[in-house]
Amino acid sequence: MRTIDDFKCERTGLVNVGDEVEIREGSLPNSVYYYVIEPAVAMSGNYSLGERLVDRNGNVITKGRITDIRQNDRGYYITAEFDE
Repeated sequence: MRTIDDFKCERTGLVNVGDEVEIREGSLPNSVYYYVIEPAVAMSGNYSLGERLVDRNGNVITKGRITDIRQNDRGYYITAEFDE
């Protein structure tokens, strides 16, 4: 299992703890990757090529499960687990 805990969300109520969610990988120049909980619920921070969310066969992981939703002074953050 791999956990990503920096999905930034602007408001609550779009997903709940325990929900299975679809993930989309996006890329930026210089081999930088980010992930979006669809449909555009939350976006992760940036990850390098070696940190990509891929399975043992090198395929991008497209599903995960929400394990935590927390709020701080900067907004809402979602934690999700993935079978890697």
